[in-house]
Amino acid sequence: MDRIIEKKRWTPGRIAAIAGIVLLVILILWVFAFRDNRSRLYVEYNQLSIAAVEKSRFQEFIPVDGIVFPRNTVYIDAVQGGIVEEIFVEDGAILKQGDPILRLSNANMELSYMDQETRMYDAINNLANTRISLEQLKYVRQKEITQLNYEIDKLKTDFSRKEQFYRDKLISEKEYEDARRDYQYSLKQMEIALNLRRLDSISGVSQGKQISLSMERMNNNLALLKRNMDNMTIKSPVDGKLSAFLVEIGQTKSSGEHLGQIDMMDGIKLRANIDERYISRVFTGQEASCDLGNKTYELEISKIYTNVTGGTFQVDLLFTDEEPVEVKRGQTIQLKVKFSGASDALILRRGGFFQETGGNWIYVLDPSEEYAVKRNIRIGRQNTSHYEVLEGLEAGEKVIVSSYDNFNSREKLIFRK
Repeated sequence: MDRIIEKKRWTPGRIAAIAGIVLLVILILWVFAFRDNRSRLYVEYNQLSIAAVEKSRFQEFIPVDGIVFPRNTVYIDAVQGGIVEEIFVEDGAILKQGDPILRLSNANMELSYMDQETRMYDAINNLANTRISLEQLKYVRQKEITQLNYEIDKLKTDFSRKEQFYRDKLISEKEYEDARRDYQYSLKQMEIALNLRRLDSISGVSQGKQISLSMERMNNNLALLKRNMDNMTIKSPVDGKLSAFLVEIGQTKSSGEHLGQIDMMDGIKLRANIDERYISRVFTGQEASCDLGNKTYELEISKIYTNVTGGTFQVDLLFTDEEPVEVKRGQTIQLKVKFSGASDALILRRGGFFQETGGNWIYVLDPSEEYAVKRNIRIGRQNTSHYEVLEGLEAGEKVIVSSYDNFNSREKLIFRK
């Protein structure tokens, strides 16, 4: 008798099929949901520059080249034009104030000087003669008054005697009247002489002042002429070292032409060119520093030249304390112009990555150091050696700071060691 055989529900084939489907679903989920689908690139670990993010002191500054100049320089120009006749010193000579440097000759100027000098001496002699005449006139008036006093005294005595004789009827009325008339006439003469002396005195004082002023002007003009002639010999205006002195005998120098300069020995300064982008951040008194001979020297900006030429402007810097000794005029020294004081900050070593990312992102190493991934960051201030990290990194993390030119902005870098 036949028996009904029940068909098994979970056959090995069915179980295998279901297991395969489940595995396929899991695989699909892993591929699309859990697998790291970021673009990746295999790179050689040994060819990368790795730096750690640090918590340290940071100071913003820019490097510039400063050229050594004397602190104070006095320029030498030809006051009068002429031909170089004699040179007394050479370029680089150490001079004292008043030391002769060179002599110029100018025949036309010398002839003009002699002509003017002669005319001025004639004018001075005429003024001196006029002053003598005024003095003589004063004594003439005094002599006249003295003579009149003598005549008045005689006529007064004669008139008094005749007046008494007339009262006594000893002389005629005519003789008495003649004596009185002579006496009164002499008194009028005296009054006129005194008035003339007073007028002469007032006029003499005024003329004397004018003569003195005129003679003073003449003497000043003579002194000016003499100084102009003395200016044909160029002398050192201050103590210092002669430089930029390139003059040869026989050369013609025009009035006002530059001949050289005296570098005063009272110290040095540095002159530096700074990019025009920083012109609004540079100010007088701003600090700077330089390293020379294993020693750091501090400086400050003393003067700013705001004219921009070739994309840069110039500043002068003075040493605030000690000046370096073994430096020469024209020597170039690298400076650090500081824009802030030192402060605690999260810093990262400078590297070529910045040119590719602009400081907006960076590759950060996994703690296992087997790969690195992109991460957005924000960079603030910078100097020649470090960037200031404002966001995106923590102290101790390691990042790739070398160039990213060959990475094509891949999301993940896998190291080959």
